[in-house]
Amino acid sequence: MPTISFFQKDLEDLLGRTAPPEQLESWLPLVKGELKDVTQATGEIRVELQDSNRPDLWSVEGIARQIRIKLQEAPPAYPFLHTKTKPKRRILVAEGLEQVRPYVAACTATGYTVTEESLAQLIQAQEKLADLYGHKRKTVSIGLYRLPSIHFPVTYGLVKPTEARFTPLGFSEKLTLQEILTVHSKGMEYGSILANQPLLPLLWDTEGQILSFPPIINSQDIGQVHAGDSALLVEVTGTDMRMVLLTLNIFATNLADRGAVIDPIEVQYPYDTGWGKSIRTPCDISTVHKIPLKAIESALGLPIDAELVQQTLRAYGYEVKASRHTLAVRLPHYRSDLMHPVDVAEDVAISRGYDSFVPVMPAQFTVGSLSALEMTSDYIREHMIGQGFQEIFSNILLSHEELVERMRLPADEHVVEVDNVMSQSFSCLRSWIVPSLLRVETASPRAFYPHRLFEIGEVAIPDSSRELGSRTAIRLGIVIAHPHANFSEVHTCLDVLMFYLVKDYELEPLSHGSFLDGRAGTILSQGQPVGLIGELHPEVLEKWGISVPISVVELDVDWLCGDGS
Repeated sequence: MPTISFFQKDLEDLLGRTAPPEQLESWLPLVKGELKDVTQATGEIRVELQDSNRPDLWSVEGIARQIRIKLQEAPPAYPFLHTKTKPKRRILVAEGLEQVRPYVAACTATGYTVTEESLAQLIQAQEKLADLYGHKRKTVSIGLYRLPSIHFPVTYGLVKPTEARFTPLGFSEKLTLQEILTVHSKGMEYGSILANQPLLPLLWDTEGQILSFPPIINSQDIGQVHAGDSALLVEVTGTDMRMVLLTLNIFATNLADRGAVIDPIEVQYPYDTGWGKSIRTPCDISTVHKIPLKAIESALGLPIDAELVQQTLRAYGYEVKASRHTLAVRLPHYRSDLMHPVDVAEDVAISRGYDSFVPVMPAQFTVGSLSALEMTSDYIREHMIGQGFQEIFSNILLSHEELVERMRLPADEHVVEVDNVMSQSFSCLRSWIVPSLLRVETASPRAFYPHRLFEIGEVAIPDSSRELGSRTAIRLGIVIAHPHANFSEVHTCLDVLMFYLVKDYELEPLSHGSFLDGRAGTILSQGQPVGLIGELHPEVLEKWGISVPISVVELDVDWLCGDGS
């Protein structure tokens, strides 16, 4: 979870009132935050945020905004979203970028003089948004520039790696884009985003001045903002249009909260973006959602009046229109995290205050016990530990790259994806356990071999016959990694486990992209597939950055729990 630091005085200036640490701590539940540290000598405060779906809160401006809205019990107005004046400035997008880094959004911020404190916050927000929300700049990166030096229109285009030269941040001499990728620290860190691209993205103005090489580095001449600057250009590039627009909205709102005047920029595309070919940015990307009042009552566990819900949500920043049984809600322009009525119910609870709910004791006496499935899982754990394996507990969410590309599976492999995902690292529900274990193995090259890992956990299996298009299953995953790991070794472990579970099984040859041909099999019981076994293909190991052979087993625990012989 993101942790941010800021100074108490800066927070108080944004709130327009005093905010001693004890008072701040009472407000932090509004942003799902926890006070981690206060440095009395400097007034520096560190806050850990417990929600990765609210990138608008990853800055002191966002925290102050949410608290201020609650104190005023109404959302503020942001005129830059609704001005009818045609933008004075344009960015022209060139052909071909749709195959490299297709989207850009930008605005200007004038009339606010940057201070040392606010500059530190701008840089912190820039880094948090690009690294966490933007998946280490892969889907979103942000550039800040000194506006007076730029002559519009600005072009966002493609050039050859050796065609353009400019002085990047932190350097005193000009480098080509190719040289930046090979010798600059940011080029070496983020260059993989543009790997194998014959042409590279570049931003330059009408006089040929280079602004930046997105998503790698800004120009030293134009792209280094200093305290005292009072006119800025903010641009965001990326591969997901909604994420690009949302990121710009957050930055524009942060600067507006500090007193800057935000002027939109018109971005003209030669291709369709899903939002049109000419887009005025920032823009309001929120939509109206109709939520049944019963859904909120069900989630909160108590009847609640529609007018009270409307008032409570407005005091949290929503636009709301309530009827007798339905709410029409719209998130503010800097949020895009509404995926389910439960999200609205949660915001009702946060805005109202969890301490306002009266605890209700259970009306019936019940005695709980472990299910047969959990008892079987515990029995398996005991035997795996007895065989020298170490248990792993992993996140059920992985990336599409980890589930498909790194496992050497076809690009159209069907997996369960998360809608309106905030991070590409956690965009899919895993369909098997092995990729989770490989993620652990990738991070453990310095641990002494052999590595014997297992995990019992949930997976999501695509199933069109189910209401939500998938079903949940419990699987056992086993990984053995060392220089001599092979099929026979992991087969022996499977055999021992089946002996103690009193389960009959047989193997059938399997052709599977993740495994070596001739060294993989389907585990069958009464003619039905219940798992797989095999040695991972060297290309899979290479994609994961693993240097030793690995043999694996994946087994259906639901079958092991049955009568199954």
